[in-house]
Amino acid sequence: MASYGGEERGCLNSLEYRLFFKDDKGEYISPLHDIPMYADAHKNVFNMVVEVPRWTNAKMEIATKDPLNPIKQDVKKGKLRYVANVFPHKGYIWNYGAIPQTWEDPGHKDENTGCCGDNDPVDVCDIGSKVCSRGEVIQVKVLGTLALIDEGETDWKVIAINVEDPEAASYETIDDVRRLKPGYLEATVDWFRRYKVPDGKPENKFAFNGEYKDKAFAIDIIKSTHDCWKALIYKKKDGGEMNCTNATLSDSPFHCNQATAKTIVHAVPVCGPANPIPADVDKWFYYEKK
Repeated sequence: MASYGGEERGCLNSLEYRLFFKDDKGEYISPLHDIPMYADAHKNVFNMVVEVPRWTNAKMEIATKDPLNPIKQDVKKGKLRYVANVFPHKGYIWNYGAIPQTWEDPGHKDENTGCCGDNDPVDVCDIGSKVCSRGEVIQVKVLGTLALIDEGETDWKVIAINVEDPEAASYETIDDVRRLKPGYLEATVDWFRRYKVPDGKPENKFAFNGEYKDKAFAIDIIKSTHDCWKALIYKKKDGGEMNCTNATLSDSPFHCNQATAKTIVHAVPVCGPANPIPADVDKWFYYEKK
């Protein structure tokens, strides 16, 4: 199994912070384009890039518009984004991240939801017991998916479990989650429905009335978004602002050498002490459910 490392640049909790990725040879790579989608295709085990560890609030994400796609904190109106704690939730309630080599194409209307993609890789919620680290690449077993409609765009939320979790063998379907972790799936719907309300936005909507689709459906969605990614990375589809710079796909027109990759990384200031997290990030937000 390939192993991956990271190199932090800039100061954590700052606009300059970046987490770049390296392969097992210490060479710079893109977590979006160079890490394979599959960890084990025969067993339908997928790689997951952890962007946000469970219980944390900083909205970290793969920077799809930046060369080499480091993880950075999302910014809104010039300020770093932190998700609000909508009671009774604290931060993200799973390890949250993305499946590499996938793309929800904003030019493709999903036949299931009637909405176009959100221009990001497929999101994953790891329900395992371990609190992962930002930038960790784990292998997950897919169990099902939820179809969030976020401001009119399809935003799949795949439910999965780390294959190294002590209880992973007990989970094969979305019904196993319902049986073994009662309340977790309902809490997940509630979290995604309400997490933008403190920002003055309405509750989010879902396709399928907020019901989960099964494992086979989820895997088909991942495969279809992988096909969209292939069209993107080989320039058969215009990705707009998506940055496709990669270090391992030599037949891609966006391939770069390590000298170029190092120039990209070293353009960001070296890592310094973390800035303090604003005190109001810990505040709980209360409001009556509709």
